[in-house]
Amino acid sequence: MWILFAAGSSFFAGITAILAKCGIRKTDSDVATAIRTVVVLLFAWLMVLVTGAWTADTYISGKTLLFLVLSGLATGASWLCYFRALQKGDINKVVPIDKSSTVLTILLALIFLHEGITWVKGISIVMIGVGTMLMITKRKLQMIRSCQGKMSNICQQTVAVWHRNSGEWDFCMAAGCCTPCSQLFLPV
Repeated sequence: MWILFAAGSSFFAGITAILAKCGIRKTDSDVATAIRTVVVLLFAWLMVLVTGAWTADTYISGKTLLFLVLSGLATGASWLCYFRALQKGDINKVVPIDKSSTVLTILLALIFLHEGITWVKGISIVMIGVGTMLMITKRKLQMIRSCQGKMSNICQQTVAVWHRNSGEWDFCMAAGCCTPCSQLFLPV
């Protein structure tokens, strides 16, 4: 059952970014965050009342309350930063950076909650980080299709190379292909 809620969370987070970007085009991001927060507050309390989760015998300890307040402050700070980034930046760059919090969350859970990490999970964390970096790089590439029917040969022999000096990925051709790197990929 939890997987359905996780999928729902992912779906609603995805449409939230689009709706938020549309909503902050002509308003201050802090005002937009305040409006969104009020809506979330009302919706959350409506859900508590509808489900009957709050009863007369509900007890919240001081420690639990402290962590919930700290979590709320972190959420508020995250939303303020997120809305400002959405207002100023490209949604296709802001969202991947925001979602890279998955990496931080897993690492913090390892450090503070002593949750285990396997080699597979470790490799997955690295892949998320690398994928995020690839999605937000500034360089755009356009492929010139001038290889006279040898496209499959090009695709099989194209390799990615990390340039240490420029700090960017570049795509180059392996030896023996019909089109050199400089002609196949050009900056847009």
